[in-house]
Amino acid sequence: MSASPAPARHARPSGLRRFLSERPPRPERCELCAVAVAEADHRHLVDTEKRALVCACAACALLMEQPGAAAGRFRTVPARYLTDPGHRLDESAWEALQIPVGVAFLFRNAALDRLVALYPSPAGATESELEPATWTDVLGGSRLAELLEPDVEALLLRRTDGRCECHLVPIDICYELVGRMRLLWQGFDGGSEARAALDAFFVDVARRARPVDEAVRP
Repeated sequence: MSASPAPARHARPSGLRRFLSERPPRPERCELCAVAVAEADHRHLVDTEKRALVCACAACALLMEQPGAAAGRFRTVPARYLTDPGHRLDESAWEALQIPVGVAFLFRNAALDRLVALYPSPAGATESELEPATWTDVLGGSRLAELLEPDVEALLLRRTDGRCECHLVPIDICYELVGRMRLLWQGFDGGSEARAALDAFFVDVARRARPVDEAVRP
């Protein structure tokens, strides 16, 4: 009987050669306590001072939901998705908002005390001017607008084939959409890959959304 071959041993590159080898990916970490978090499934906070999203573990996300935590600097992004079957936007409403593309999201910036409308573009998130009176006329009286939490939630709008959708969503998925469109966008209209990704994104949003009557304050 012949002897089994010895397992291969992989020597670690030394000297400058170590910089030529591929480095293992760094795990995602909570940006408050540094514990490792699942890359594809973890919570986010909004840093209201830096106007930035921060990765968080479940414990830190729960902690920042408490009133007065961190003097209000960090706010946990809620996980709820809501839709209002009784409220429809028509073409005239969309025209009033003066959004130049078919997708946009709107949120209330608490520090500036105003509404902000953004839409995805090849250059990233682009701001669209929105008059407060227009917001009031088009969306201000809707139940989704009443439930909208400043800084951490958004109203996500889409117009396609003469139909307008409106969902209340966590604000981090809006920036996820912006990043995805920026990565996939090609040519003048975005291209087939970007359109397919957009369709899949809204299918997932519709699947997650619950009627506004089931809403619970985050």
